[in-house]
Amino acid sequence: MLGPNGSGKSTLLRDLAGLRRLAGGEIWLNDQVLASWSAADRARRIAYLPQRTTLEHDMPVSEVVLLGRAPYIGRFAAPGRGDHERVRAALERVGLTAEATRDVHSLSGGEFQRVMLARMLVSEAEVLVLDEPTAALDIGHALSFLALCRQLAASGATVVLAMHELELARRHADQAILLTGDGEGRAHVGAPAEVLTPATLEPVFAVRVRERDGQLRFDLPPASADEGSA
Repeated sequence: MLGPNGSGKSTLLRDLAGLRRLAGGEIWLNDQVLASWSAADRARRIAYLPQRTTLEHDMPVSEVVLLGRAPYIGRFAAPGRGDHERVRAALERVGLTAEATRDVHSLSGGEFQRVMLARMLVSEAEVLVLDEPTAALDIGHALSFLALCRQLAASGATVVLAMHELELARRHADQAILLTGDGEGRAHVGAPAEVLTPATLEPVFAVRVRERDGQLRFDLPPASADEGSA
């Protein structure tokens, strides 16, 4: 999911995760209206990663990830061996095994984002909804993150994420939703190569777009470029 700032990406993701009361319409998943699901069912089947996550208390990384098992653990029950094994496997999958005992507040922004992904993985949700998950990651970790998302999709999960990096979206996504930000809720939907083109991107982002050697090139329109220099 792509679009200019303020186009409604975060709002739409929260709607898809069942976290807001809809003003109108319905969201369906697996032939069921999402609003009819219990909170427990929604927590088991949909995992949501907001754009910004803060933790008030000091916690080891492994305990933060273990929170993702909450929908499967009774209110007064203790996590079992299987829960801890899933935490170990998730940390290994995101490359943070060595950081399991570290205080989560001692991590870099990119490491913290990978901890949040591990927390989503242990939930075993079939739908993962992520709001700009690569924003705090360097290019290497962003590519690794998106490769993991591809693996999850290949294993049967549905992965919905908002991004600003158009080239990464063109390379890694199966489907693209480009919100126009026109106030009418319109969007371009389809394969990335069909949606993320100069013809669709120029009016949405108010820039000049050219495609060269298979990559997009961006420039300000002449009037904007002449307004001043930085």
